[in-house]
Amino acid sequence: MVRTHDVCAPATPSAVAAHDLTPLPLAAVTLAPEHELGAWQHLNREQTLPHVIARLESTGVLDNLRRLTGASDAPFRGPHFADSDLYKTLEAIAWESARIPAELPWEPWSRDAAALLAAAQADDGYLDSHVQGMEGEPWTDMRWGHELYLLGHLIQAAVARERATGASDLMRVARRFADLAVATFGPACTREDGYCGHPEVETALVELYRHTGERAYLDTALAMLDRRGAGALGSAPLEPSYFQDHAPVREAREATGHAVRQLYLAAGMADAAAEVDDPGLREALAALWRSAHGTKEYVTGGMGSRHRDESFGEPYELPPDRAYAETCAAIASFQWNWRMLLATGDGRHADAMERALHNAIAAGIGVDGRTFFYSNPLQVRTGHDGAGENTASSRRDWYGCACCPPNLARLVSSLGAYVATGTERRARLHLYGAGTVRIGATTLSLATAYPWDGRIEIDVDGPLEELALRIPGWCIGAMLDVDGAEREARGGADGYARVRLAPGTHRLVLVLPMPVDVLDPHPRVDAVRGTAALRRGPVVFCLEQADLPPGVALEDIRLDLAVAPRVGPGVASLRAGATVLAEGIVRGTDGLPPLTALPRSSRATAASGMLPGRIALRAIPYARWANRAGGAMRVWIPVDEEVSTT
Repeated sequence: MVRTHDVCAPATPSAVAAHDLTPLPLAAVTLAPEHELGAWQHLNREQTLPHVIARLESTGVLDNLRRLTGASDAPFRGPHFADSDLYKTLEAIAWESARIPAELPWEPWSRDAAALLAAAQADDGYLDSHVQGMEGEPWTDMRWGHELYLLGHLIQAAVARERATGASDLMRVARRFADLAVATFGPACTREDGYCGHPEVETALVELYRHTGERAYLDTALAMLDRRGAGALGSAPLEPSYFQDHAPVREAREATGHAVRQLYLAAGMADAAAEVDDPGLREALAALWRSAHGTKEYVTGGMGSRHRDESFGEPYELPPDRAYAETCAAIASFQWNWRMLLATGDGRHADAMERALHNAIAAGIGVDGRTFFYSNPLQVRTGHDGAGENTASSRRDWYGCACCPPNLARLVSSLGAYVATGTERRARLHLYGAGTVRIGATTLSLATAYPWDGRIEIDVDGPLEELALRIPGWCIGAMLDVDGAEREARGGADGYARVRLAPGTHRLVLVLPMPVDVLDPHPRVDAVRGTAALRRGPVVFCLEQADLPPGVALEDIRLDLAVAPRVGPGVASLRAGATVLAEGIVRGTDGLPPLTALPRSSRATAASGMLPGRIALRAIPYARWANRAGGAMRVWIPVDEEVSTT
């Protein structure tokens, strides 16, 4: 049986903190294709999805499954968890079907993929093309095997497909595999290592419970959470904290280990906590959030400061040039914060979603929709060679571990689901973008160029009694006009300004001032002392070598804050609606002895006698870097310090 809220996407708790946090059907939100979020969805549909589908074929992901049915004799290719890229792509196609109900050109492809998976599936429901194709033994490597991780993404694709199209072909495959997992790893399991080295299945099993009403799926997710932290996955060559296996989940207080694993685990914990009364999970989630967002988050919303193990570092360990900040980690952070928002109603979670979406996530894909970043540094030095495909300074059209491109595709196709929540009487707007939102009998029509402009016009037509508007944490001095009456718009304790409405039509105009903010780094972040970052609204900006004159190295640029940075015109080729113009000083360093400390009184004259020169600077949105010529880039810019020589 499919439950009555099956049309919602992608995470739909059985209960929410308040009625105005009730998720909406994906088709209830239409984002205007000529503005930022809608344009991204259009690009995703026209470029990203076709590209991803083609690469699944060319890189052997589908052949890995075909060889199980005898339809291919090609050797296994790709990482052993490559099946997950197919599942994420199927999920993206499903959400596209919900967004634009007319049949997509990929629906036959999705049907064929579901049939292939059914044919490849073992008699007991097990499905893993690597283990089956290599004649391995299932469930023998819980540390690295990723088998339950694959099941998680399969479940999410199946739920999306059934909710969006009503097709149950993929759901039949997913439930057979899920039922095997319940029998193997449910509450009766006595294996100490009865959980996955890569969390993901927990959030999926909870959603499968919500979708089907089958309690065994929820109980199995809870049992896996209960087991984690015993260290049963082992400790060589990586320590248990890499797998979040160093402490029971209810005792964990610090975000640690592999960033994507940690964030997917937190999403699963939040889903479980939404379904059962578990103060321990809620307390742990609050502590993990404070750790991740209070001490380990880049200004762009990126997560994970260490290339080694793709992991979180220590508190305030946030080097810009060594930032790993994997695209999938930013997506996982977005998904976790969505669940926290539904559970708490606290606008800071929507702020975190917005920050990641417009910066760390958007940076992961080029303006062509077909090139990507795996890691997202905040600084690239002149001459960086991009050694290693995951540390490149130019975008690639695919990766050996291709988790990020299809992950981007599934998020962008479902973006409308995160814009608003509510019921017939009360609603909230969380993310701002041009388009329409239909809530019961009420239609909200939004006109805005956000995030490039802070003016948001909202026409309300219907019986809605209350509308809550998020006042972003970065905003000072927001104003709200309701039917011609203007007032200051102050967010309440939860960060939302509420407007009471009588039935009928209303015009609301929310104005969020967007000056250029000059951000000082946290004093404990040693790596960026003496620098500043530029932000306007939710968008973080960067300097890029492409905007400097020939012969001027980005490393020699200093920001002159005696002249206030100001808003500049957009760059159409970058799909950027604004830039930031600032004044800088070029201080040559060619004459400095290598790696030699100099007295302060000597620094100004040591560089080959070169006098500092002034330069006009143009900063572009960080999310749009590396779409032109290659070269250096930086978010945190050294601030010029006048040096006395007397």
